[in-house]
Amino acid sequence: MADECNSSSAPCIMTCMGERVRAEAAAALGRWVEPEEVYARGRALRSSVDFGAHRAMSLAHSRPSVSEFMHASNEGRLEHLVPLRVGRMLASPFAFFRGSAGLQAGDLAAGCSTGLHAQLCGDAHAANFGLYGTPEGQIVMDINDFDETAPGPWEWDLKRLVASLVLAGRTGGVSDKGCRDAAEDAVRAYRGTIRHLAEIPFLESWTALGDESALSKVKADDLLKSYTKAAEKSRRNTSARFAARWTAHDGEKWRFITNPPTFTAVTEQTADAVIAALPSYVDTLRESRRNLIMRYGVSDVAFRVVGTGSVGLRSYLVLMHGNGTEALVLQAKEARPSALQPFIDAAPAKHEGKRIVHGARLVQAETDILLGWTTIEGRPFIVRQFRNRKGEIDATRLKRDDLDDYGRFAGALLARAHTRSLDPRLLAGYFQNGGADELDDAFAKYAFDYADQTEADHAELTKLVKNGRLPAVVEDR
Repeated sequence: MADECNSSSAPCIMTCMGERVRAEAAAALGRWVEPEEVYARGRALRSSVDFGAHRAMSLAHSRPSVSEFMHASNEGRLEHLVPLRVGRMLASPFAFFRGSAGLQAGDLAAGCSTGLHAQLCGDAHAANFGLYGTPEGQIVMDINDFDETAPGPWEWDLKRLVASLVLAGRTGGVSDKGCRDAAEDAVRAYRGTIRHLAEIPFLESWTALGDESALSKVKADDLLKSYTKAAEKSRRNTSARFAARWTAHDGEKWRFITNPPTFTAVTEQTADAVIAALPSYVDTLRESRRNLIMRYGVSDVAFRVVGTGSVGLRSYLVLMHGNGTEALVLQAKEARPSALQPFIDAAPAKHEGKRIVHGARLVQAETDILLGWTTIEGRPFIVRQFRNRKGEIDATRLKRDDLDDYGRFAGALLARAHTRSLDPRLLAGYFQNGGADELDDAFAKYAFDYADQTEADHAELTKLVKNGRLPAVVEDR
């Protein structure tokens, strides 16, 4: 062929070019490998990180005190809202845990790792699994918070999940046995889902949804009543419903009805800055969705406090009007560097909003069609639909059997999320060769130890507030 290609024959040249293009394409796509080869690579990891290694709870060598952590994590937030953030974290050890992803990230980095990395949620606690609507109107449950998303060890997300289940259970009065069952079953469901997804076609595993049918697959039927109730509520949780309650026509245009201190008006300068940032947001959407959003007009902008860990960040609601009286509310939320960033081997993001959006698009089976990013007054933001049929199952209110089911469901959802970026056959190989129950027990042991540590941290926060060293505003919620 080499001699033939030295000729001036046009067909020969085209043949060579075609073969080269095919070779380059094959290299770009990657070499096809036998499944057993991938499983074997996963099994080999057991020799360096055995299941029992996950039992140990490590604390970062330079772990900050609670006071140091709170002051560092409050930097850059709106100062007048910091007491509200502290007050929300003061509510319970579980609430403190929700607001302290960075504290645990340092501790996780000090522990063992198999070396297998996935695109992490970064904050995979029990309250960050929620219901929302797909573009087709279906209600699904999935990870729904990606502020901390980053590539990292799969163990970090799973350990954060199981520790949160113990803390949520304790908050709701579930016995230690019930909390342990929930933690162990979350790991067991994670393993089982990884094994299942490793055995089915790639396209099928990629499009797996966390809908109502998934409950029976992980034997979480006791949770069906809570899921159905939450799904019914989420279907009503729309921009239109929010706008009907919180907007009014002032004779010229539709405006938000604010409710201080968590829902407030913004200055004309801020409103102009938010509106001026929308065109760059539109550019981050897929082309067909740009055509959709451009049909709406902006009516008003307001500020609204959201979440626990996000309190104090800049968060704006943008009131849009469409066809006739149709209302759409967008949320523009400030994006800060991931709490995992100091502990992972990855370059800082060039735009934190883009990092969050790309992480969500990679991890979620179905992503908000209006999810994008922009920059407002020099700060990175994500933009998304507000009240996109969102719902939740409050893990702190679940009885023992329901918490157990919730653990299985969340474990399965987390496994599906990880396999969007990590070949499930690698993890399935690591889980092979028996003794897998030891892994469930190891993660549960870690969960209880870290829950104890979180309770101690929360007690320290309580002391700081009591002694006047940290201001706190406690809401009637």
